[in-house]
Amino acid sequence: MPKLSNIKKVLVIGSGPIIIGQAAEFDYAGTQACRALKEEGLEVVLVNSNPATIMTDVHIADRVYVEPISVEFLETVIKRERPDSLLATLGGQIGLNMAMKLEEKGILSEYKVRLLGTQISAIKRGEDREMFKETMEKIHQPIPESTIVETIMAACSFGREIGYPLIVRPAYTLGGTGGGIAENEDELVDIVQKGLGYSPIGQCLIERSIAGWKEIEFEVIRDAADNCITVCSMENLDPVGVHTGDSIVVAPAQTLNDKEVQMLRQASIDIVRELGVVGGCNVQLALDPYSENYYVIEVNPRVSRSSALASKATGYPIAKVTSKIAVGYNLDEIENAVTKKTKACFEPAIDYIVLKFPRWPFDKFVTADRTLGTQMKATGEVMAIERTMEASMLKAVRCLEIGLTHLEMPELKALSDEEIRAKIKNIDDERCFVIAEAMRRGVTIDEINAITKIDKWFLSKIQNIIKMERALETHELTPSLLRKAKKMGFADKTIAARVGKTEFEIRDMRKANGIIPTYKMVDTCAAEFEAATPYYYSCYETEDEVQVSDKKKVVVLGSGPIRIGQGVEFDYCSVHCVWALKELGYETIIINNNPETVSTDFDIADKLYFEPLTVEDVLNIIDKEQPEGIIVQFGGQTAINLAGPLSRAGVKVLGSSVDSIDRAEDRERFEQLLTDCNIPRPKGHTVFDTEGALNAAHDVGYPTMVRPSYVLGGRAMEIVYNDDELRNYMTYAVKASAEHPVLVDHYLQGTEVEVDAICDGKEVLIPGIMEHVERAGVHSGDSIAVYPPRSLSESVIKTIINYTNKMALGLEVKGMINIQYIVRDEHVYVIEVNPRSSRTVPFLSKVTSISMVDVATKCAMGMSIREQGFRPGLRLFPDYYAVKAPVFSFNKMSNVDITLGPEMKSTGEVMACDYQFSRALYKACLASGINVPHEGSILITVADMDKPEAVEIAKGFEDLGYIVSATGGTAQYLKEKGVNVNVATKVSEGHPNILDDIKAGRISMVINTTNHGRDAERDGFKIRRSTVEHAIPCLTSMDTARELQRVMSAMRRRRIVSVVALQDLSLSWED
Repeated sequence: MPKLSNIKKVLVIGSGPIIIGQAAEFDYAGTQACRALKEEGLEVVLVNSNPATIMTDVHIADRVYVEPISVEFLETVIKRERPDSLLATLGGQIGLNMAMKLEEKGILSEYKVRLLGTQISAIKRGEDREMFKETMEKIHQPIPESTIVETIMAACSFGREIGYPLIVRPAYTLGGTGGGIAENEDELVDIVQKGLGYSPIGQCLIERSIAGWKEIEFEVIRDAADNCITVCSMENLDPVGVHTGDSIVVAPAQTLNDKEVQMLRQASIDIVRELGVVGGCNVQLALDPYSENYYVIEVNPRVSRSSALASKATGYPIAKVTSKIAVGYNLDEIENAVTKKTKACFEPAIDYIVLKFPRWPFDKFVTADRTLGTQMKATGEVMAIERTMEASMLKAVRCLEIGLTHLEMPELKALSDEEIRAKIKNIDDERCFVIAEAMRRGVTIDEINAITKIDKWFLSKIQNIIKMERALETHELTPSLLRKAKKMGFADKTIAARVGKTEFEIRDMRKANGIIPTYKMVDTCAAEFEAATPYYYSCYETEDEVQVSDKKKVVVLGSGPIRIGQGVEFDYCSVHCVWALKELGYETIIINNNPETVSTDFDIADKLYFEPLTVEDVLNIIDKEQPEGIIVQFGGQTAINLAGPLSRAGVKVLGSSVDSIDRAEDRERFEQLLTDCNIPRPKGHTVFDTEGALNAAHDVGYPTMVRPSYVLGGRAMEIVYNDDELRNYMTYAVKASAEHPVLVDHYLQGTEVEVDAICDGKEVLIPGIMEHVERAGVHSGDSIAVYPPRSLSESVIKTIINYTNKMALGLEVKGMINIQYIVRDEHVYVIEVNPRSSRTVPFLSKVTSISMVDVATKCAMGMSIREQGFRPGLRLFPDYYAVKAPVFSFNKMSNVDITLGPEMKSTGEVMACDYQFSRALYKACLASGINVPHEGSILITVADMDKPEAVEIAKGFEDLGYIVSATGGTAQYLKEKGVNVNVATKVSEGHPNILDDIKAGRISMVINTTNHGRDAERDGFKIRRSTVEHAIPCLTSMDTARELQRVMSAMRRRRIVSVVALQDLSLSWED
């Protein structure tokens, strides 16, 4: 039993939707925590607004509330559930901030809820900049000279006193939001102004910049008896100045001598003890490369992104141990779940090198500022494990899925030596590749070190890779040279390109000479004890630690790093797939490389291979394990793209065949299927060059939707309105060719409807139909989805069922299929079909209480829908509404336009349920971070084609007592139609203009749509960006604005805060 006998019911606060700076690492931590608490026989109540994660599954906690994470909603849950304790250190910054607010408002004391683990006083001393400073001074830990400011004047006077550069960090924010490095007073004023706005308490810390020092992190765990261990040390390859979430990180630290390691380890432990942290804690330090001086940069008194990395790097389950400590156990009483022999007070030992490489969204946000600084920009990350630094780095590049297999970017080849030398200075996402290219051109390690301050040890490892490239180019490829190249982590493809052979010729040569990978186990103890963990990585050595069983087994391909368009939803699907296969009696093997997710937890699959999702790496594992086959439909586009090449190499793809996948993705074959089934779709053509595109556009008529074929999340998709825009798109956005055709379709405006269905090859089960609030043209991942649909007529629903059945059977789907329709004037058209699990599957599974992935997995393995106890056809609609709303991270990306279109921009999503549609939508808006104003001025500035619609919306807001403002043309139009309007001054018309109004807080919401024509757009772009900088809601679709206005009117005299647990929803309509 737990040491604390008076705990029966624990409230866990989740971290909400995925945003830049707070990704799936908290879902992984929270899921592990909920499972650990249930193991102890405690009742767990979870509040988390994110439907995409395993964490909000009904069996992870006893009561799951998918509700907005705010004080009002949490108080209602506490009032209803009466938990006796609260665990808040596993929900990231969001969870911590909520615990602080509940404490400040006296809610915890009123309902007698005790905080488990790290106490408020410790959280404050870690988070509050002033108290942190005092604590560090008390125990004589050095911190950079700093001051806390609440005004811009104070910031400037500190700058004059100690000089520039300075680092600005707003208090109580996550991922460095609003922070930055100021080189002079102008920059300081700019950053502090934004920073004060982002800080919930209007405070910024300004400190001397120690950019260029080494950044080191320690992950520390302490229990209530003051036992303290460090789980692992980590070193950022990038020196201080780049946010640790945007840095390449290696574990354990590589370039420190033993004295430095011990000095920083001891400092970390002293700090954690002084703060009184109970559980996991992350300490960041800066070390001067030329002396033994160090500074403490930051302490996170919670489980953090680095904890997820440290957990996966060492196999030590930090979140689980933190939860056990929170309920009263000490480290020497907790079993290490990995070895099953040692206790949790053993410090992990590592005999390999782990490297974390961030995944940035710049492929989506082409205009974004790519410079890396103190504000985080990565959406996700990959982790690679190898025996050497070189191999670890090359493996990480293969994991990233950015189209590269080696530390080499083809685009850099075209630059002159001068341009490359100049580029080394840029601190951006391409820096490692630029350094490698510079070395190929003969730039020395000393020169690069002088410019970048990256340690020479790291640079020498990149140099070793370049030397090996030269050897391959100049010598004959002997078995011994091949073995050396493989040991250094070179891919078959890379070697092939260097010696003029094909990838498969190299593979055959390797196998003929017995050069095959060996797999090593991650066991937390450098093989000192026998470990029970089935958690492996590949390397080219002599001894292999995998024991291949003779059970029937299946490989499940994961979805790799989190990026826009492929988020944690696919990890949810992979995990459920594994659970379903285990139920059917298969041994399960997961291949994935994302350290933040649940699928890479040590106890999900029977075996976990932490490897890149490339043909070579996956085939090596399949050669080793000899499974019955692989499942590709749950790993997003990553896994689907591997289906063809793996199948050609003789691997059996389970579920929908490779031919089915190709028929859905190949334009001509798909058209043929639709013609055979007599299903209409918008008119379109496949083209290979600009000339063809123009002819196609004239045939189908403008507006036209253009996009490359085979994409995920609508990358490089655009709606064009004339020849010039189309020419522009064909020139800049895509490189069209015979291998990479471009699709040109007529763009239909109408209601977008989405269906996820499951087919067993003979019959089709449709758990639900979702209707989008925004009309077609906004990417499905960025629109608000409603289940059950509200405006579809019976005949349209029948047509949708009919078409769904025809396509699923016509494509011979075994498992999941996702179809998007457009409904216009009672006609139904098909716009897209994906023969795989989609991002709406977790959402639909939770609100229909059909565990869709489980059903689909069993169908893929040959069980029929009826055998599983389901009736084919469309399920009955429930009495409640569920709304899924997108969440964006625009405040992390400067210079990105926030207008929604066919290219996906959201990083995460939230869900809300209620028996009233208006309340469900209102809660979803709140949860997604739209601060719906209760009064004030609403600015409307819309394109000409949207003006008629704007009248009804403006009148609605006016009726609710808001002041309506508008610019020139829109104001004129609204006045003629009888709306009272304040005329606002355009940006180009002098001051005080719209931007000044937004800055001064005179406008509380903006509705803005765009005229087509890029130049007229600058005004609109400035308005939209300024709403982001000042955290004001900005709606860029008339549909969202109209719905929100109706909902605000419906909710005017009703209470907004009302909560319902998923467990109660499913009871309410199951007989």
